[in-house]
Order: sequence, then structure tokens, then C-alpha cells
Amino acid sequence: MPLVIVAIAVAVLLVLMTKLKFNGFIALLLVAIGVGLIEGISIEEIPEILENGIGGQLGGTLLVIGLGAMIGRVMGDAGAAQRIALKMVDAFGPRGVQVAMVVTAMLVGVTMFYEVAFVIIVPVAFTLVRATKANLLWVGLPMSIALSTMHSFLPPHPGPTAVAGMYEASVGMTLAYGLIFAVPIGAFIALVWPRLAFIRKMNPEIPTGLVSEKLFGDDEMPKLGISVAVALFPVVLIAGAAIVELIAPDAAGIGVVRFFGAAPIAMLLALLIAIYMFGPRAGRSLQQVADSCSSSAKAMAMILMVIGAGGAFKQVLVEAGIADYIADVTGGWAINPIILAWLIAVILRVALGSATVAVVTAAGVAAPLVGATGASPELMVLATSCGSIAFSHVNDPGFWMFKEYFGLTVTQALKSRTSYTTVLAILGLGGVLLLDLFV
Repeated sequence: MPLVIVAIAVAVLLVLMTKLKFNGFIALLLVAIGVGLIEGISIEEIPEILENGIGGQLGGTLLVIGLGAMIGRVMGDAGAAQRIALKMVDAFGPRGVQVAMVVTAMLVGVTMFYEVAFVIIVPVAFTLVRATKANLLWVGLPMSIALSTMHSFLPPHPGPTAVAGMYEASVGMTLAYGLIFAVPIGAFIALVWPRLAFIRKMNPEIPTGLVSEKLFGDDEMPKLGISVAVALFPVVLIAGAAIVELIAPDAAGIGVVRFFGAAPIAMLLALLIAIYMFGPRAGRSLQQVADSCSSSAKAMAMILMVIGAGGAFKQVLVEAGIADYIADVTGGWAINPIILAWLIAVILRVALGSATVAVVTAAGVAAPLVGATGASPELMVLATSCGSIAFSHVNDPGFWMFKEYFGLTVTQALKSRTSYTTVLAILGLGGVLLLDLFV
């Protein structure tokens, strides 16, 4: 019964947004309230659950997305994003921009959250679209697919890292095994998906306000070195901190490393550097830079509201006990432990939307099977993580971020994101089962 309610809720949400043209923020809140009432949650508790869901979602993304949008707009208005984009076109050629985006996304995404890496790279993708006159999804989709692969399959990202402890797996070995199949699978899907007929029919526009409209002359743009240095500054801080924590988690001064490696701090420092380097030092006044920041903030308002409402919907599903119901139903299934862990994570992902909840709950059910069956704990981590990316749809806040940044309708986002995340999950399971023959 709980899964039927989830299915009905998703159907109602789609009708509200596609047929009745409701704003996504309003539709998500209405459906969340309806699910809460049907599942028997006290009417007094529902407002608090909505607030916790929005707060929990935006608490982890507001600073990152907001600061990232400001950095991107400041760089764009100074010509730095255009300089990087044009250099990538020179290096890879107009036909190689997809390869450039995949390589960039995978290098950045190994240690960075999807949302953080996305907002750092997407201004360059937008500028590449302007420079090459390419379809937005032709450039942006490979970036998103590569980032999704890195974030969902591999530690030190939160889901895989959390369940590595539950399975008593080596984080280093899990990363090593994961890279063997994550990179080729992610690159394959990233380069194939934009070429599919149903994707090529989509031609979305870049959301207004997130990228500079001006095309700069060569003498107006900052030098490539400083443009790349500012763009990579938060990447170096965040990735460096992650590497130090993996190698020496108890080292002296690790608290300082964690502080400067925290995404909001790294992004804030990068913004301050961008303000100086692309403001007074580049001949632009602080008022001009402030106007760039304000423009990006206005453009982000509705995107953040929709992402927050997605968090509220997810939280209602969690509070309704759907995760516990699924764990009880699947706990006694007698199948290959790798497939079982993957399948439970998939079901939870479809029902709840939260990859983190899906991966942790699935690991809680499957963890006892490691000792009982002798399955590789590292491969169990990878199987569970692969399952948690499947079927991203309207109850996943990341779905709404993808939709809003790429200016898609709900139907278009379902066709593009839901399809690629599902194929990633399936091919990921195949990669794990193949490795299981040799490990």
C-alpha cells in the first residue's frame, strides 16, 4: 500500500505540472501535504516536516548553489568563462566539446559533490553553448552524466563512504574497483545519450540571468591562467581536503583542513578572489561586480525554491515510514547478495528520491549478508551505490536542479535524466558482477 500511494503521488504531481501548468514549488508542496495526510501523519506535524525537509535540503545546497552562481556570473561578466570556453574549443575542436566536458567533469567530480561540481562547471558549459551555437543538452548533458557517475558510484562521496563503514569495506579499494568500471561506463553514456533521437529533439534555452549575454573581444578577456586558477581554486581546496582525510584522518591540524575544504568555505573564498581578480584588478568597479552577484541571485530564487520543495516531498515520504516498509518486505529475499543490495537501493530510490537514504537503508538490510555469504564488502558498497542512482524523478531534489538549470519541462527532464540515471545503475550493476568474477 505505501508504494501505491507513492505512485499515485507522483502521478498527481505530473498532472499538476504538465496538464494544469502548476508552478513546481506549489505542486510539490501540495502533493507532499496530501501524502502526509493519507499516510496518517498528524496534521500538526506536517508543517514542521515540510520545514525540516526544505531546511535540510537547502541547508546543504543553498550556500553552494548561491555562491557558485555568483562566481559563475562574476567570471562570465568579466569574460573569464568565455576565455576558458574558447580555449577548450581550441584544444578539443568544436566537435570535441563533449569530450572536454566529460574529462573536466570526471576530474572535478571524483572528490566533489554533484551539486558543487555542477555549479562550478555549468557556467563554462553555458558559455561553450554560446560560442559554438550548439544545443544546450549537447554540451550540458555529458557534464551532468559524468558528474552523476562520480558522485553516485565512488567514495569519498557521502553515500558510498557511509556504507563502506557499514560493510566494513576499504574505502581505498572501493575507489580503486569503482574507477575500473565507473569511468568507461560514465563516459560511454555521456557521449551516447546526447546523440539519441529523443534527446536531440529537445532544444532548451539557457535560463535568463545565469550567464553573461556579452561576447568579448580577445583584448577584453582576462588571461587564461588567472581564469582557470579562479575556477579551479575551490576544486583544489575541496579535493585536497578529501585526499588528506583519506590518507591521514587523525593528523594534526585536520580540523583546519576540514574547515577550508568544506564546500561553502571554499566557494566563499573563491568568490572573494573572483571579486578582486575580475573586479578592481580587471578595471571593473566593485559596484559592477555587486550587480553581477545580484543578477545571479535573482536568477537562482525560483530554482532554489523548487529544489527546497523537492526536499520537503522527500522528507514526507521518509517520515511516513516507507523506507522501513521496503526494508521489511525485501529483507527475506534469497538472491545473490550483490543483486539484492542493488535491488533494495533501486526500490528505495524510486520510492523516496533520496539517494543517501536509499543507499544507507539498503546497506542496513544487506550488511549481514557479507559475512554469511563471503561477498566482497567493496563490491557490495559499489552495488548499493549503483542502485541508489536509478530512476531519478520528481521526488529527487537533484532532478529539479537538473531541470531548472537546463530549462527543461518536467516531461523532458524525465526523458533525459530519469533515463540516463537508470541506464547508469543497470550498467553499474553489470560492472560489479563482472568484477565479482575476478575479485
